[in-house]
Amino acid sequence: MSGQAEPGPGAPVIGPDTTAEEVRAHDTVESAIRAQLAKALGGVRGIVEAAVPTIAFTVSWISTEQLKTSLMIGIGAAVLLLIVRIAQRSTPQFVLNSLIGIGIGALLASRSGEAKDVFLPGIWYNGAYAVAMMVSIAVRWPVVGFLIGSVTGDPVGWRSDPGIVRLCSRLTWLLILPCLLRVAVQLPLYWADQVAVLGVAKIVLGWPFQVAALAAMVWVLARGRTPIAPPPPAAGA
Repeated sequence: MSGQAEPGPGAPVIGPDTTAEEVRAHDTVESAIRAQLAKALGGVRGIVEAAVPTIAFTVSWISTEQLKTSLMIGIGAAVLLLIVRIAQRSTPQFVLNSLIGIGIGALLASRSGEAKDVFLPGIWYNGAYAVAMMVSIAVRWPVVGFLIGSVTGDPVGWRSDPGIVRLCSRLTWLLILPCLLRVAVQLPLYWADQVAVLGVAKIVLGWPFQVAALAAMVWVLARGRTPIAPPPPAAGA
């Protein structure tokens, strides 16, 4: 369903949560990006949680072809995952993303009466996300660069090094490709009203391709050792 957090890993993790210990733990740009990518993805659990509501909706639709029932099952799965997260006092970020996506898709499908509209927000999201990331590369502000800034404490300092900008541009392209592929596959299925196939395609092109993109990024990162500059000491330290 649209709640599947497909292009999530590209989101920068910037803010006061990054500690001095985290900065000292990384001596290269590559190690910093690997660590922040893992954080942005939410690990294996975050990826699985994003896929479960889509699986629940698709299986229900294939079995019953009842839109209301399938929506209730998909949303119920997301709510159950959210309750587990809250009970465990762990971050609900990825489940909430999924729940919001499901809510938007369910609203569209309920208004139109077309089950395929459940997947429309995900198609929009992937298309818009791919375009935004391509623009970031074109203007030499690739989004992956902000992962470095989240470690150094300087969100834009990485832009002073052309080598780092080129590295971040290559990595950003690896995030773009799965988004483009999802749109290229899912949009024709949407137009053809192939709801069951669309659901299966969304699952297959979701977390498996996200993991593949991450693996490709790790391979690129493993080939280099670009030194990372530590943030300046705090005043009076």
